[in-house]
Amino acid sequence: MIFHKKLILWYLQNKRDMPWRETRDPYRIWLSEIILQQTRVAQGLPYYVSFTESYPTVFELANASEEEVLKLWQGLGYYSRARNLHTTAKYIAYELNGIFPKNYKDLLKLKGVGDYTASAIASICYNEVVPVVDGNVYRVLSRFFNIDTPINSTKGVKEFKELAIKLIDSDEPAEYNQAIMEFGALQCKPQTPDCTICPLNDSCEGLKNDTIAVLPVKLKKLKVKKRYFNYLIFLYKGKLTIINQRLGKGIWQNLYEFPLVESDSEIDVSEIKTSSVFMELVSDKDYKMTLYQDSFIVHKLSHQHLYTKFYIIEMSEKPNLVHKTEFVEVKNINTYPVPILLGNFIDRFFKV
Repeated sequence: MIFHKKLILWYLQNKRDMPWRETRDPYRIWLSEIILQQTRVAQGLPYYVSFTESYPTVFELANASEEEVLKLWQGLGYYSRARNLHTTAKYIAYELNGIFPKNYKDLLKLKGVGDYTASAIASICYNEVVPVVDGNVYRVLSRFFNIDTPINSTKGVKEFKELAIKLIDSDEPAEYNQAIMEFGALQCKPQTPDCTICPLNDSCEGLKNDTIAVLPVKLKKLKVKKRYFNYLIFLYKGKLTIINQRLGKGIWQNLYEFPLVESDSEIDVSEIKTSSVFMELVSDKDYKMTLYQDSFIVHKLSHQHLYTKFYIIEMSEKPNLVHKTEFVEVKNINTYPVPILLGNFIDRFFKV
């Protein structure tokens, strides 16, 4: 039996029940694919359910505010996905009258939609013969054909895409694409796959050459940058605190945070107190300042690690509002979209 037929047979016998597999609605397929970019199914599933319940069609999503979309996305990370999702929803609703593009080439023009996502939507919704190539597919193909070309190199991207085009089942592109992705997720797993029960083990070149453990090959990652975040948690009479929105490019764009003193290395309390951010907010007013916990809370992003501390500043007079800061009632603090790092702190400290 040929490669694609074996995969589809395996898929029909082993596939997981997922709500997006019960529909060909391009809105729901698009939504699931954006959520599952760089996200495991177990983590993404509750978000898919929340989004489809809150915004059953692209029109409801388009009519939501960006703040509402970011709040619902909170904890999923890579927030540019949520901003692009909202932008594209508005474009489809207002410019295309709610009708999604019906082919790979036009889907690729949508903001936040790359080769993989356009291929998935085109094949699943419109049965177009275009192969998906994601992390699971790279793993399956590199192992089965024993290919050691780095998957994150220009040569590797081209080589694997050309191979995927040759292998796709032209009669059942939707089933094939979902089959090879599911196969990579459940059978040809990153760590210790059980090759003894693999339906492809009789013709897998990686298994024959004992290279399963080292495939696929990736070029070395960029050096991880360390950043030190010192958050100032103001409390005025225990009822008001201060937040501001992160604007401009960079991490967490348009999310909210507490006033921040950022540094390149660890700094002590005296340096916090002499920072321009602290001095402008406090001025000459009385305050009581305590460190929330001695050790750093380390938050790991793809190319940077954030070493974070929280300083609690209690005041009987209102602090100054500067740098686009605003007062927020403590009881309403969790209505604002914030990074998961701050969301976890809010849950622990404010208990709202």
